[in-house]
Amino acid sequence: MKLVVGLGNPESRYNFTRHNTGFLVLDYYFKVKELKWSDKPRLGALWGRSDDVIFIKPQEYYNESGRAVAAYMKYYKITASDILVVCDDFNLEFGKVRYRAAGSAGGNNGLKSIIASIGTDEFPRIRIGTGNDVLRAKLGDVDFVLSKFTVEEKNRLPEIMEEAVTRIIS
Repeated sequence: MKLVVGLGNPESRYNFTRHNTGFLVLDYYFKVKELKWSDKPRLGALWGRSDDVIFIKPQEYYNESGRAVAAYMKYYKITASDILVVCDDFNLEFGKVRYRAAGSAGGNNGLKSIIASIGTDEFPRIRIGTGNDVLRAKLGDVDFVLSKFTVEEKNRLPEIMEEAVTRIIS
């Protein structure tokens, strides 16, 4: 059994914000694969399944995502190496997709929460670059991650989502 986790915030006001990039990638994957999300959260997350892969979108705020990840790990007896987390990274150039087999949180509070909840940083992750130095300097980090994509960035999202999706189950 494998677990794929998209990070984001649960309220609709956060749709198409930088911090919801993980949700966007999984939603895109579900659309391409014609999969359906659950109607109601289970173990703190919306979920869907395809064969031996469970996909979740934690329904607590980004910085508390680890609780749902830990709950799914425990319930399905999933090891950390069988988890894949998809998240945003404002330190990466916009549109860059980076895979790592393990590593630190690198300042990402969602990853920090997961590491604290499961007790290890030895799990794979895909980081999607959401960097925009001009806008980030203007807004500050907190408002930047909660900001909507610019029109130009939004136009590039399909190609970025496509690249990220190819890395989810490969």
